[in-house]
Amino acid sequence: MKVSESEKAARLSVFKTYKLFVGGKFPRSESGRVYEVTDSKGRWLANAPQSSRKDARDAVVAARKAFAGWSGATAYNRGQILYRVAEMLEGRRDQFVREVADAEGLSKSKAGAVVDAAIDRWVWYAGWTDKIAQIVGGANPVAGPYFNLSSPEPTGVVAVLAPQESSFLGLVSVIAPVIATGNTAVVVTSEAAPLPALSLGEVLATSDLPGGVVNLLSGRTAEIATPLAAHQDVNAIDLAGADEVLAKELEIAAADNLKRVRRPQPVDWAADPGTERLTSFLETKTVWHPAGGSGASGSAY
Repeated sequence: MKVSESEKAARLSVFKTYKLFVGGKFPRSESGRVYEVTDSKGRWLANAPQSSRKDARDAVVAARKAFAGWSGATAYNRGQILYRVAEMLEGRRDQFVREVADAEGLSKSKAGAVVDAAIDRWVWYAGWTDKIAQIVGGANPVAGPYFNLSSPEPTGVVAVLAPQESSFLGLVSVIAPVIATGNTAVVVTSEAAPLPALSLGEVLATSDLPGGVVNLLSGRTAEIATPLAAHQDVNAIDLAGADEVLAKELEIAAADNLKRVRRPQPVDWAADPGTERLTSFLETKTVWHPAGGSGASGSAY
């Protein structure tokens, strides 16, 4: 059946309703608020949910609940799940190219390069899940008949302020290393360009990632980040998306429960990320064990 030009013109577009991603589900903000998201030329794209302090607290509860299972999973399993996310991003590439182009004012070809780089970065971090322990752990030489072994362990619940200017590649670059090492994350998306991040939530929900491992909140960065920095059940915070003034305020708030803080710094998100972000939210556990000795009667402890 052919559709006439007049019928095409009369059809109403189906606009997408963007929601938060918390605990593996898609709630609206408990405040009921939304804010307008526009493209680089000021044209309206969508209404995004404006998260509240209550949404931030709910996201922390979800992240804490998911932490034991995620940190207790094998590194190999975490790598397989991250790779599955990359597979699904590849299948929805066209959607993300369109959203990144609108968010960052890029041509379709440049947006495609950004999305491809973000997918490749997921694969790159997936490959590190079962290798990072070999880089930062090992046997330590000590004086005495002991084995002394150090191994990395995840810090816990990490609040992440996503980069403001890099709505997708920068976003992936701060989320993937946090969860690859066994942490769970509460992510505050780019304030002006949250749509690629909220769409990422749809990918995560339909991958094998357990609910609560990544939680995505859109809205006013300062409003959401302030309660996260002061939250007693948040173990660390990445200030990548904070300006100088906000970063100082959040760092002071984070000191109350001795959070690990990663300060904002200029980053070329397209460059080789290295292992620095992987190690930013790892703690080192060191174990001593008697080595025993060998005598005429055999080994003894």
